[in-house]
Amino acid sequence: MANTAWKVLVADPMSEEGLGILREQAQVDIRTGLKAEEIIAIIGDYDALMVRSQTRVTADIIKAGKKLQVIARAGVGIDNIEVEEATRRGIIVVNAPTGNTISAAEHTIALMLALARHIPQANAVLKSGVWRRNEFMGTELRGKTLGIVGLGNVGSEVARRARSFQMRLFGHDPFVSVDYANKLQVELVPMEQLLRESDFITLHIPLTAQTKSLIGARELDMVKRGVRIVNCARGGLVEETALTEAVKEGRVAAAAIDVFETEPLTRSALFEVNNIIVTPHLGASTAEAQILAAKDVAEQIVDVFQGRPPRYAVNAPFVPLEAMSVLQPFMSIASTLGKLGRQLAEGQVNAIQIKYDGEISNHDTNVLKAMVIGGLLEQVSEDRVNIVNANMVAARRGLSVVEQKEAGCRNYASLITVQVATSAGATTVAGTVMQGRPHVVRIDDYWLDIEPTGAYFLFSDHRDQPGMIGAVGKITGDADINISSMHLGRLKPRGKALMVLALDEPLPEAQQQQILSLPDVYSVKLVKL
Repeated sequence: MANTAWKVLVADPMSEEGLGILREQAQVDIRTGLKAEEIIAIIGDYDALMVRSQTRVTADIIKAGKKLQVIARAGVGIDNIEVEEATRRGIIVVNAPTGNTISAAEHTIALMLALARHIPQANAVLKSGVWRRNEFMGTELRGKTLGIVGLGNVGSEVARRARSFQMRLFGHDPFVSVDYANKLQVELVPMEQLLRESDFITLHIPLTAQTKSLIGARELDMVKRGVRIVNCARGGLVEETALTEAVKEGRVAAAAIDVFETEPLTRSALFEVNNIIVTPHLGASTAEAQILAAKDVAEQIVDVFQGRPPRYAVNAPFVPLEAMSVLQPFMSIASTLGKLGRQLAEGQVNAIQIKYDGEISNHDTNVLKAMVIGGLLEQVSEDRVNIVNANMVAARRGLSVVEQKEAGCRNYASLITVQVATSAGATTVAGTVMQGRPHVVRIDDYWLDIEPTGAYFLFSDHRDQPGMIGAVGKITGDADINISSMHLGRLKPRGKALMVLALDEPLPEAQQQQILSLPDVYSVKLVKL
Protein backbone atom coordinates (compact mmCIF):
# COMPACT_ATOMS: atom_id res chain seq x y z
CA MET A 1 0.00 0.00 0.00
CA ALA A 2 1.30 3.43 -0.89
CA ASN A 3 2.71 5.68 1.80
CA THR A 4 0.52 8.75 1.26
CA ALA A 5 2.85 10.78 3.49
CA TRP A 6 5.14 11.01 0.43
CA LYS A 7 3.95 13.02 -2.55
CA VAL A 8 5.47 13.05 -6.05
CA LEU A 9 4.70 15.64 -8.73
CA VAL A 10 5.15 14.31 -12.28
CA ALA A 11 5.48 17.38 -14.52
CA ASP A 12 6.18 15.71 -17.91
CA PRO A 13 4.69 12.70 -19.71
CA MET A 14 6.12 9.51 -18.23
CA SER A 15 5.79 5.80 -18.95
CA GLU A 16 3.24 3.93 -16.87
CA GLU A 17 5.85 1.36 -15.84
CA GLY A 18 7.75 4.01 -13.92
CA LEU A 19 4.64 5.57 -12.44
CA GLY A 20 3.50 2.16 -11.22
CA ILE A 21 6.66 1.81 -9.12
CA LEU A 22 6.00 5.18 -7.52
CA ARG A 23 2.32 4.50 -6.87
CA GLU A 24 3.27 1.53 -4.70
CA GLN A 25 5.18 3.87 -2.40
CA ALA A 26 3.69 7.34 -2.63
CA GLN A 27 0.88 9.58 -3.79
CA VAL A 28 1.57 10.46 -7.44
CA ASP A 29 0.07 13.56 -9.07
CA ILE A 30 0.47 13.86 -12.85
CA ARG A 31 0.22 17.49 -13.93
CA THR A 32 1.93 18.03 -17.25
CA GLY A 33 2.27 21.23 -19.23
CA LEU A 34 2.37 23.53 -16.21
CA LYS A 35 4.03 26.94 -16.46
CA ALA A 36 6.83 27.82 -14.05
CA GLU A 37 4.61 30.01 -11.89
CA GLU A 38 2.03 27.23 -11.65
CA ILE A 39 4.66 24.76 -10.45
CA ILE A 40 5.96 27.31 -7.93
CA ALA A 41 2.45 27.66 -6.52
CA ILE A 42 2.10 23.94 -5.72
CA ILE A 43 5.61 22.47 -5.37
CA GLY A 44 5.77 23.23 -1.65
CA ASP A 45 3.45 20.26 -1.01
CA TYR A 46 5.71 17.67 -2.71
CA ASP A 47 8.62 15.50 -1.60
CA ALA A 48 9.78 14.67 -5.15
CA LEU A 49 9.61 16.21 -8.63
CA MET A 50 9.88 14.01 -11.72
CA VAL A 51 10.54 15.56 -15.16
CA ARG A 52 11.85 14.83 -18.63
CA SER A 53 13.32 17.58 -20.85
CA GLN A 54 10.20 19.71 -21.30
CA THR A 55 10.02 21.21 -17.80
CA ARG A 56 12.76 23.59 -16.71
CA VAL A 57 13.39 23.24 -12.99
CA THR A 58 14.53 26.75 -12.12
CA ALA A 59 16.10 28.08 -8.94
CA ASP A 60 12.75 29.69 -8.06
CA ILE A 61 10.96 26.34 -8.33
CA ILE A 62 13.62 24.70 -6.16
CA LYS A 63 13.41 27.46 -3.54
CA ALA A 64 9.64 27.02 -3.40
CA GLY A 65 10.02 23.24 -2.91
CA LYS A 66 10.34 23.43 0.88
CA LYS A 67 9.73 19.68 1.26
CA LEU A 68 11.64 18.46 -1.80
CA GLN A 69 14.02 15.60 -1.14
CA VAL A 70 14.74 14.61 -4.72
CA ILE A 71 14.41 15.92 -8.30
CA ALA A 72 14.45 13.17 -10.94
CA ARG A 73 15.21 13.58 -14.65
CA ALA A 74 14.02 10.58 -16.68
CA GLY A 75 16.87 10.81 -19.17
CA VAL A 76 20.57 11.60 -19.45
CA GLY A 77 20.81 15.38 -19.69
CA ILE A 78 20.31 17.60 -16.64
CA ASP A 79 20.73 20.98 -18.33
CA ASN A 80 17.07 21.80 -17.57
CA ILE A 81 17.67 21.51 -13.79
CA GLU A 82 19.48 24.10 -11.65
CA VAL A 83 21.65 21.47 -9.97
CA GLU A 84 23.74 23.93 -7.94
CA GLU A 85 20.65 25.42 -6.31
CA ALA A 86 19.36 21.94 -5.49
CA THR A 87 22.72 21.02 -3.98
CA ARG A 88 22.78 24.17 -1.83
CA ARG A 89 19.40 23.17 -0.43
CA GLY A 90 20.33 19.54 0.21
CA ILE A 91 18.07 18.19 -2.55
CA ILE A 92 19.37 15.16 -4.42
CA VAL A 93 19.17 15.28 -8.22
CA VAL A 94 19.08 11.93 -10.03
CA ASN A 95 19.00 10.95 -13.70
CA ALA A 96 19.02 7.82 -15.86
CA PRO A 97 22.38 7.83 -17.69
CA THR A 98 22.13 4.27 -18.99
CA GLY A 99 18.44 4.07 -19.91
CA ASN A 100 18.94 5.16 -23.52
CA THR A 101 22.34 3.53 -24.06
CA ILE A 102 21.14 0.68 -26.27
CA SER A 103 18.69 2.86 -28.17
CA ALA A 104 21.38 5.43 -28.99
CA ALA A 105 23.84 2.71 -30.01
CA GLU A 106 21.28 1.01 -32.27
CA HIS A 107 20.34 4.35 -33.86
CA THR A 108 24.02 4.94 -34.61
CA ILE A 109 24.30 1.55 -36.31
CA ALA A 110 21.06 2.21 -38.21
CA LEU A 111 22.43 5.48 -39.55
CA MET A 112 25.72 3.83 -40.51
CA LEU A 113 23.82 1.25 -42.56
CA ALA A 114 21.60 3.96 -44.06
CA LEU A 115 24.72 5.86 -45.14
CA ALA A 116 26.40 2.77 -46.56
CA ARG A 117 23.36 1.72 -48.62
CA HIS A 118 21.71 5.12 -49.45
CA ILE A 119 18.46 3.88 -47.92
CA PRO A 120 16.62 7.22 -47.39
CA GLN A 121 17.55 8.51 -50.84
CA ALA A 122 16.58 5.28 -52.61
CA ASN A 123 13.29 5.20 -50.72
CA ALA A 124 12.47 8.79 -51.72
CA VAL A 125 13.31 8.26 -55.41
CA LEU A 126 11.33 5.05 -55.73
CA LYS A 127 8.30 6.55 -53.98
CA SER A 128 8.45 9.44 -56.43
CA GLY A 129 7.74 6.90 -59.15
CA VAL A 130 11.26 6.46 -60.55
CA TRP A 131 13.33 3.23 -60.65
CA ARG A 132 17.00 4.27 -60.55
CA ARG A 133 18.77 1.24 -59.13
CA ASN A 134 22.20 1.99 -60.58
CA GLU A 135 22.49 5.33 -58.80
CA PHE A 136 22.54 3.74 -55.36
CA MET A 137 25.60 1.53 -55.38
CA GLY A 138 26.48 1.02 -51.73
CA THR A 139 29.38 -0.27 -49.68
CA GLU A 140 29.69 -3.03 -47.07
CA LEU A 141 30.58 -2.41 -43.44
CA ARG A 142 32.63 -5.61 -43.41
CA GLY A 143 36.35 -4.91 -43.47
CA LYS A 144 35.91 -1.16 -43.00
CA THR A 145 37.54 0.81 -40.19
CA LEU A 146 35.17 2.45 -37.73
CA GLY A 147 36.61 5.28 -35.63
CA ILE A 148 34.73 5.70 -32.34
CA VAL A 149 35.37 8.98 -30.51
CA GLY A 150 34.43 8.35 -26.88
CA LEU A 151 34.19 4.87 -25.33
CA GLY A 152 31.69 5.62 -22.60
CA ASN A 153 28.35 3.83 -22.28
CA VAL A 154 27.07 4.39 -25.83
CA GLY A 155 30.43 4.25 -27.60
CA SER A 156 31.18 0.89 -25.97
CA GLU A 157 27.84 -0.55 -27.11
CA VAL A 158 28.45 0.72 -30.66
CA ALA A 159 31.81 -1.10 -30.61
CA ARG A 160 30.19 -4.36 -29.50
CA ARG A 161 27.65 -4.18 -32.32
CA ALA A 162 30.15 -3.09 -34.96
CA ARG A 163 32.25 -6.19 -34.22
CA SER A 164 29.40 -8.33 -35.53
CA PHE A 165 29.82 -6.58 -38.89
CA GLN A 166 33.50 -7.63 -38.93
CA MET A 167 34.67 -4.04 -38.83
CA ARG A 168 38.12 -2.95 -37.64
CA LEU A 169 37.65 -0.71 -34.61
CA PHE A 170 39.66 2.40 -33.75
CA GLY A 171 38.90 4.30 -30.56
CA HIS A 172 39.98 7.63 -29.15
CA ASP A 173 39.33 8.21 -25.46
CA PRO A 174 42.28 9.06 -23.20
CA PHE A 175 40.25 8.18 -20.12
CA VAL A 176 39.61 4.49 -20.62
CA SER A 177 42.24 1.89 -19.84
CA VAL A 178 44.00 -0.11 -22.53
CA ASP A 179 42.67 -3.31 -20.90
CA TYR A 180 39.11 -2.03 -21.20
CA ALA A 181 39.60 -1.17 -24.88
CA ASN A 182 41.20 -4.56 -25.52
CA LYS A 183 38.12 -6.30 -24.13
CA LEU A 184 36.06 -4.36 -26.65
CA GLN A 185 38.56 -5.32 -29.37
CA VAL A 186 39.15 -1.61 -29.97
CA GLU A 187 42.60 -0.27 -30.90
CA LEU A 188 43.22 3.01 -29.10
CA VAL A 189 44.79 5.56 -31.46
CA PRO A 190 45.55 9.31 -31.50
CA MET A 191 42.76 11.50 -32.84
CA GLU A 192 44.71 12.40 -36.00
CA GLN A 193 45.20 8.74 -36.88
CA LEU A 194 41.51 8.04 -36.33
CA LEU A 195 40.60 10.91 -38.66
CA ARG A 196 43.08 9.93 -41.37
CA GLU A 197 42.41 6.18 -41.47
CA SER A 198 38.73 5.63 -40.59
CA ASP A 199 36.12 4.77 -43.22
CA PHE A 200 33.33 5.62 -40.76
CA ILE A 201 33.56 8.01 -37.77
CA THR A 202 31.02 8.16 -34.96
CA LEU A 203 31.00 10.54 -31.98
CA HIS A 204 29.96 9.60 -28.43
CA ILE A 205 31.22 12.34 -26.12
CA PRO A 206 29.61 15.18 -24.14
CA LEU A 207 29.56 18.75 -25.43
CA THR A 208 31.97 20.90 -23.44
CA ALA A 209 34.10 23.97 -24.09
CA GLN A 210 36.92 21.59 -25.07
CA THR A 211 34.84 19.36 -27.38
CA LYS A 212 32.79 22.05 -29.11
CA SER A 213 33.59 22.00 -32.85
CA LEU A 214 35.79 18.94 -32.30
CA ILE A 215 35.25 18.14 -35.98
CA GLY A 216 35.74 21.40 -37.86
CA ALA A 217 37.27 22.55 -41.12
CA ARG A 218 40.80 21.63 -39.99
CA GLU A 219 39.80 18.10 -39.00
CA LEU A 220 37.71 17.61 -42.13
CA ASP A 221 40.81 18.44 -44.19
CA MET A 222 42.58 15.51 -42.48
CA VAL A 223 39.97 12.80 -42.97
CA LYS A 224 40.30 9.91 -45.36
CA ARG A 225 38.58 10.85 -48.60
CA GLY A 226 35.19 9.14 -48.79
CA VAL A 227 34.69 8.87 -45.01
CA ARG A 228 31.16 8.72 -43.61
CA ILE A 229 30.44 10.59 -40.35
CA VAL A 230 27.69 9.93 -37.79
CA ASN A 231 26.77 12.19 -34.86
CA CYS A 232 24.14 10.88 -32.44
CA ALA A 233 25.80 12.48 -29.38
CA ARG A 234 25.48 16.26 -29.09
CA GLY A 235 24.92 19.12 -31.50
CA GLY A 236 27.97 21.36 -31.71
CA LEU A 237 30.55 18.56 -31.78
CA VAL A 238 30.65 18.88 -35.57
CA GLU A 239 30.75 22.28 -37.28
CA GLU A 240 27.62 22.12 -39.41
CA THR A 241 28.79 24.59 -42.07
CA ALA A 242 32.19 22.91 -42.45
CA LEU A 243 30.55 19.49 -42.72
CA THR A 244 28.11 20.72 -45.35
CA GLU A 245 30.97 22.05 -47.48
CA ALA A 246 33.05 18.89 -47.03
CA VAL A 247 30.17 16.71 -48.27
CA LYS A 248 29.47 19.02 -51.20
CA GLU A 249 33.15 18.88 -52.19
CA GLY A 250 33.25 15.08 -51.91
CA ARG A 251 35.93 14.90 -49.21
CA VAL A 252 33.26 13.39 -46.96
CA ALA A 253 31.13 10.88 -48.85
CA ALA A 254 28.11 11.22 -46.59
CA ALA A 255 27.02 12.13 -43.07
CA ALA A 256 24.17 11.30 -40.71
CA ILE A 257 23.22 13.86 -38.06
CA ASP A 258 20.71 13.24 -35.27
CA VAL A 259 21.59 16.24 -33.06
CA PHE A 260 21.96 19.93 -33.82
CA GLU A 261 23.39 23.06 -32.27
CA THR A 262 19.89 24.56 -32.09
CA GLU A 263 16.86 22.36 -31.46
CA PRO A 264 14.13 22.08 -32.56
CA LEU A 265 15.36 22.81 -36.09
CA THR A 266 13.34 22.82 -39.32
CA ARG A 267 15.65 24.70 -41.71
CA SER A 268 19.36 24.15 -42.19
CA ALA A 269 21.98 23.99 -44.94
CA LEU A 270 22.44 20.37 -43.86
CA PHE A 271 18.94 19.58 -45.09
CA GLU A 272 19.76 20.75 -48.60
CA VAL A 273 22.56 18.24 -49.24
CA ASN A 274 21.40 14.91 -50.62
CA ASN A 275 24.19 12.88 -49.01
CA ILE A 276 23.45 14.12 -45.51
CA ILE A 277 20.82 12.13 -43.61
CA VAL A 278 19.09 13.96 -40.76
CA THR A 279 16.81 12.74 -37.98
CA PRO A 280 15.16 14.87 -35.24
CA HIS A 281 17.15 13.75 -32.15
CA LEU A 282 15.83 10.19 -32.16
CA GLY A 283 18.71 8.50 -30.34
CA ALA A 284 16.67 7.87 -27.19
CA SER A 285 13.29 7.68 -28.92
CA THR A 286 12.34 4.07 -28.39
CA ALA A 287 9.56 2.73 -26.21
CA GLU A 288 12.11 0.62 -24.35
CA ALA A 289 14.37 3.57 -23.57
CA GLN A 290 11.48 5.65 -22.26
CA ILE A 291 10.34 2.78 -20.02
CA LEU A 292 13.84 2.09 -18.71
CA ALA A 293 14.51 5.76 -17.92
CA ALA A 294 11.19 6.20 -16.09
CA LYS A 295 11.65 2.98 -14.10
CA ASP A 296 15.24 3.88 -13.29
CA VAL A 297 14.45 7.28 -11.77
CA ALA A 298 11.29 6.00 -10.07
CA GLU A 299 13.35 3.38 -8.25
CA GLN A 300 15.84 6.07 -7.23
CA ILE A 301 13.08 8.28 -5.85
CA VAL A 302 11.98 5.34 -3.72
CA ASP A 303 15.59 4.81 -2.61
CA VAL A 304 15.76 8.42 -1.40
CA PHE A 305 12.45 8.13 0.44
CA GLN A 306 13.64 4.98 2.19
CA GLY A 307 17.05 6.37 3.14
CA ARG A 308 19.14 4.45 0.60
CA PRO A 309 21.71 6.13 -1.69
CA PRO A 310 20.38 6.42 -5.27
CA ARG A 311 22.45 4.82 -8.03
CA TYR A 312 22.84 7.87 -10.23
CA ALA A 313 22.80 10.97 -8.04
CA VAL A 314 24.33 13.80 -10.07
CA ASN A 315 25.11 15.95 -7.05
CA ALA A 316 26.79 14.91 -3.83
CA PRO A 317 24.40 13.59 -1.19
CA PHE A 318 24.23 15.38 2.14
CA VAL A 319 27.45 15.40 4.17
CA PRO A 320 27.09 16.00 7.96
CA LEU A 321 27.93 19.58 8.98
CA GLU A 322 30.67 18.54 11.37
CA ALA A 323 32.47 16.67 8.56
CA MET A 324 31.75 19.34 5.96
CA SER A 325 33.41 22.05 8.05
CA VAL A 326 36.70 20.14 7.70
CA LEU A 327 36.27 18.83 4.14
CA GLN A 328 34.78 21.90 2.44
CA PRO A 329 38.07 23.85 2.10
CA PHE A 330 39.74 20.81 0.48
CA MET A 331 36.97 20.08 -2.06
CA SER A 332 38.08 22.85 -4.41
CA ILE A 333 41.75 21.81 -4.43
CA ALA A 334 40.79 18.14 -4.89
CA SER A 335 38.77 19.04 -8.00
CA THR A 336 41.58 21.30 -9.26
CA LEU A 337 44.12 18.48 -8.89
CA GLY A 338 41.89 16.20 -10.96
CA LYS A 339 41.55 18.84 -13.70
CA LEU A 340 45.27 19.57 -13.64
CA GLY A 341 46.23 15.89 -13.76
CA ARG A 342 43.91 15.37 -16.73
CA GLN A 343 45.46 18.20 -18.75
CA LEU A 344 49.10 17.53 -17.91
CA ALA A 345 49.03 13.75 -18.37
CA GLU A 346 50.06 12.22 -21.67
CA GLY A 347 49.03 8.79 -22.98
CA GLN A 348 46.23 6.43 -22.04
CA VAL A 349 45.11 6.72 -18.41
CA ASN A 350 44.81 3.42 -16.52
CA ALA A 351 45.07 4.21 -12.80
CA ILE A 352 44.68 7.02 -10.29
CA GLN A 353 46.35 7.09 -6.88
CA ILE A 354 45.18 9.59 -4.25
CA LYS A 355 47.22 10.11 -1.09
CA TYR A 356 46.07 12.09 1.95
CA ASP A 357 48.79 13.27 4.36
CA GLY A 358 48.37 15.01 7.69
CA GLU A 359 45.18 16.09 9.47
CA ILE A 360 42.90 15.39 6.49
CA SER A 361 43.79 11.69 6.67
CA ASN A 362 41.80 11.37 9.91
CA HIS A 363 38.49 11.98 8.11
CA ASP A 364 36.24 10.13 5.66
CA THR A 365 37.73 11.30 2.36
CA ASN A 366 35.15 9.78 -0.01
CA VAL A 367 33.87 13.21 -1.00
CA LEU A 368 37.42 14.32 -1.83
CA LYS A 369 37.99 11.21 -3.94
CA ALA A 370 34.79 12.04 -5.81
CA MET A 371 36.02 15.60 -6.42
CA VAL A 372 39.35 14.31 -7.79
CA ILE A 373 37.68 11.80 -10.14
CA GLY A 374 35.06 14.38 -11.13
CA GLY A 375 37.76 16.89 -12.05
CA LEU A 376 39.67 14.24 -13.97
CA LEU A 377 36.65 13.15 -16.02
CA GLU A 378 34.81 16.49 -16.17
CA GLN A 379 35.37 17.12 -19.89
CA VAL A 380 35.25 13.51 -21.07
CA SER A 381 32.23 11.90 -19.38
CA GLU A 382 28.56 12.80 -19.09
CA ASP A 383 28.49 11.30 -15.58
CA ARG A 384 28.56 13.83 -12.75
CA VAL A 385 30.74 12.13 -10.17
CA ASN A 386 29.77 12.11 -6.48
CA ILE A 387 30.52 10.06 -3.38
CA VAL A 388 27.90 7.48 -4.34
CA ASN A 389 29.06 6.74 -7.90
CA ALA A 390 32.77 7.67 -7.97
CA ASN A 391 34.06 4.10 -7.90
CA MET A 392 31.40 2.93 -10.34
CA VAL A 393 32.17 5.68 -12.90
CA ALA A 394 35.89 4.91 -12.76
CA ALA A 395 35.30 1.14 -12.97
CA ARG A 396 33.10 1.54 -16.06
CA ARG A 397 36.14 3.01 -17.81
CA GLY A 398 38.50 0.34 -16.52
CA LEU A 399 40.31 2.83 -14.27
CA SER A 400 41.82 1.66 -11.02
CA VAL A 401 41.52 4.10 -8.08
CA VAL A 402 43.73 3.55 -5.02
CA GLU A 403 43.69 5.69 -1.86
CA GLN A 404 46.42 5.97 0.77
CA LYS A 405 46.50 7.82 4.08
CA GLU A 406 49.46 8.97 6.15
CA ALA A 407 48.95 10.62 9.53
CA GLY A 408 52.11 12.70 9.28
CA CYS A 409 52.97 15.47 6.82
CA ARG A 410 56.39 17.09 6.80
CA ASN A 411 55.72 20.50 5.24
CA TYR A 412 51.97 21.10 5.52
CA ALA A 413 49.14 20.52 7.97
CA SER A 414 47.38 18.51 5.22
CA LEU A 415 48.33 17.52 1.68
CA ILE A 416 46.46 15.79 -1.14
CA THR A 417 48.63 14.13 -3.80
CA VAL A 418 47.16 12.76 -7.03
CA GLN A 419 49.14 10.53 -9.36
CA VAL A 420 47.68 9.80 -12.81
CA ALA A 421 49.33 6.70 -14.30
CA THR A 422 49.21 6.40 -18.09
CA SER A 423 50.77 4.41 -20.88
CA ALA A 424 53.37 7.20 -21.19
CA GLY A 425 54.32 7.29 -17.50
CA ALA A 426 52.92 9.05 -14.44
CA THR A 427 51.96 12.63 -13.69
CA THR A 428 51.92 13.74 -10.04
CA VAL A 429 50.22 16.86 -8.69
CA ALA A 430 49.69 17.87 -5.07
CA GLY A 431 47.82 20.61 -3.28
CA THR A 432 46.82 21.95 0.09
CA VAL A 433 44.76 24.70 1.71
CA MET A 434 46.44 27.71 3.31
CA GLN A 435 44.51 30.54 4.94
CA GLY A 436 41.33 29.04 3.50
CA ARG A 437 42.55 29.18 -0.11
CA PRO A 438 43.62 26.31 -2.39
CA HIS A 439 47.28 26.04 -3.39
CA VAL A 440 48.94 23.71 -5.91
CA VAL A 441 52.32 22.93 -4.38
CA ARG A 442 53.77 20.13 -6.47
CA ILE A 443 54.01 19.24 -10.16
CA ASP A 444 55.90 15.96 -10.66
CA ASP A 445 59.32 16.49 -9.02
CA TYR A 446 58.96 20.27 -8.70
CA TRP A 447 57.81 21.94 -5.48
CA LEU A 448 56.28 25.39 -5.96
CA ASP A 449 53.28 27.39 -4.79
CA ILE A 450 50.49 28.31 -7.20
CA GLU A 451 47.12 29.79 -6.27
CA PRO A 452 44.85 28.51 -9.06
CA THR A 453 42.75 31.67 -9.18
CA GLY A 454 43.26 32.49 -12.87
CA ALA A 455 41.72 30.63 -15.78
CA TYR A 456 44.81 29.86 -17.90
CA PHE A 457 48.24 28.55 -16.92
CA LEU A 458 51.17 27.88 -19.24
CA PHE A 459 53.50 25.08 -18.11
CA SER A 460 56.99 24.99 -19.63
CA ASP A 461 59.68 22.37 -18.91
CA HIS A 462 63.13 23.71 -19.73
CA ARG A 463 66.76 23.93 -18.65
CA ASP A 464 67.38 26.59 -16.01
CA GLN A 465 69.50 29.27 -17.68
CA PRO A 466 69.76 33.07 -17.87
CA GLY A 467 67.41 34.80 -20.28
CA MET A 468 64.73 32.09 -20.41
CA ILE A 469 62.13 34.09 -18.49
CA GLY A 470 62.77 37.14 -20.66
CA ALA A 471 62.52 35.16 -23.91
CA VAL A 472 59.18 33.66 -22.92
CA GLY A 473 57.93 37.04 -21.66
CA LYS A 474 58.78 38.65 -24.98
CA ILE A 475 56.74 36.05 -26.89
CA THR A 476 53.68 36.53 -24.66
CA GLY A 477 54.13 40.31 -24.75
CA ASP A 478 54.33 40.39 -28.55
CA ALA A 479 51.07 38.39 -28.56
CA ASP A 480 49.51 41.03 -26.22
CA ILE A 481 48.89 38.34 -23.58
CA ASN A 482 49.27 39.61 -20.03
CA ILE A 483 51.09 37.51 -17.41
CA SER A 484 49.38 37.94 -14.04
CA SER A 485 51.91 35.86 -12.08
CA MET A 486 54.89 33.58 -12.60
CA HIS A 487 56.11 30.55 -10.65
CA LEU A 488 59.38 28.68 -11.06
CA GLY A 489 60.54 25.37 -9.67
CA ARG A 490 63.93 23.84 -10.39
CA LEU A 491 65.71 20.66 -9.40
CA LYS A 492 69.11 22.40 -9.22
CA PRO A 493 70.78 25.51 -10.67
CA ARG A 494 71.28 25.12 -14.45
CA GLY A 495 69.34 21.87 -14.27
CA LYS A 496 65.76 20.98 -15.28
CA ALA A 497 63.18 23.59 -14.33
CA LEU A 498 59.44 24.17 -14.59
CA MET A 499 58.02 27.61 -15.36
CA VAL A 500 54.31 28.23 -14.74
CA LEU A 501 52.76 31.45 -16.07
CA ALA A 502 49.28 32.59 -15.06
CA LEU A 503 47.76 34.27 -18.12
CA ASP A 504 44.76 36.56 -18.50
CA GLU A 505 43.94 34.98 -21.87
CA PRO A 506 44.83 31.71 -23.62
CA LEU A 507 48.14 31.81 -25.50
CA PRO A 508 47.54 30.91 -29.19
CA GLU A 509 49.06 27.73 -30.58
CA ALA A 510 51.48 29.68 -32.79
CA GLN A 511 53.05 31.40 -29.76
CA GLN A 512 53.20 28.11 -27.87
CA GLN A 513 55.20 26.69 -30.76
CA GLN A 514 57.53 29.71 -30.64
CA ILE A 515 58.27 28.98 -26.98
CA LEU A 516 58.78 25.30 -27.77
CA SER A 517 61.31 26.25 -30.44
CA LEU A 518 63.50 28.13 -27.92
CA PRO A 519 66.78 26.32 -27.08
CA ASP A 520 66.47 23.80 -24.22
CA VAL A 521 62.67 24.06 -23.91
CA TYR A 522 61.37 20.50 -23.61
CA SER A 523 57.61 20.91 -23.43
CA VAL A 524 54.87 23.57 -23.41
CA LYS A 525 51.31 22.97 -22.30
CA LEU A 526 48.37 25.36 -21.79
CA VAL A 527 46.02 24.39 -18.97
CA LYS A 528 42.59 25.81 -18.13
CA LEU A 529 41.47 25.60 -14.49
